This record gives sequence, C-alpha cells and structure tokens, in this order.
Amino acid sequence: MGLLQNLTGWHAIIILVVILLLFGSTKLPALARSVGQSMNIFKTEIREATEPAAPTGADRVTERSPAEPTGHSVAVVDGR
Repeated sequence: MGLLQNLTGWHAIIILVVILLLFGSTKLPALARSVGQSMNIFKTEIREATEPAAPTGADRVTERSPAEPTGHSVAVVDGR
C-alpha cells in the first residue's frame, strides 16, 4: 500500500523536529522564503503558459487600402 497512508500527526511532528535539527532555526526562514518565491514563479509560468498569447506590435498586421493615406510624407528623388 501507500507509504504516506500510515503517517499520523505524531509522525509529522517528529519529521518537523528532525528538519529543525538538521537545518537550524536560522536557515529555516530563508528556506521557507526561497520555497515561496519558487512557488510564485512556478504559478506565474503556468498561468502564462495556459493563457493565449497576446499579439505584440511585431505580430500585428494592419491592412490598408493603397489609396488610404498613411500619414507619412514621401519624397521622390530622381536617382540620375
């Protein structure tokens, strides 16, 4: 059967005490902060991957009729 099915509250307390003894009380806040930041980065990456990509300025294609003015002045120079 599953290994985690047999764990009780006492087991969790013992595991926490062992972790506290291994890492010390000074490193635990930094470890928790690092795990929290990693989870936030992971969540934003998952959110960005599931959302459809918004078109950027280079991806957008605007269609104009040839007679429609563009707003730019064009100077024609004779190349002779």
